[in-house]
Amino acid sequence: MDYTNDPELNGKYLGTITKDFATVSDTLKEASYQIRKREISKYPIFIFARQEVPLGGLLVNADELNLEWHVFASYAEMLVQQHVIGIDKIEDFQQTYKDADEYCCLFVLDEEFTNFVYIPYPED
Repeated sequence: MDYTNDPELNGKYLGTITKDFATVSDTLKEASYQIRKREISKYPIFIFARQEVPLGGLLVNADELNLEWHVFASYAEMLVQQHVIGIDKIEDFQQTYKDADEYCCLFVLDEEFTNFVYIPYPED
């Protein structure tokens, strides 16, 4: 799996992800900060999925905010335990992980697209 932005992220996904991300970016930025501040992980990951998934903890319920994507909070080490990131690939992931103060690491899960995507947080 490629741990950098996927160039094949088509407009269909980019539009809906960006729209929902704009709505929840402050929540995700704060959650990322808390995960790192509490030393849970240096690598927070937010899972965007259209349905409930057994990865991470539900952070944003799409139904409650009229969004297309549910958002689950997780982190790299947990995704290794859940076999999403191979134990032999964790170093590759860590090397491609972008600055968590500037970028949000999303793991997008859908029928036609499953990959990691980094989206910059909006400027304050």
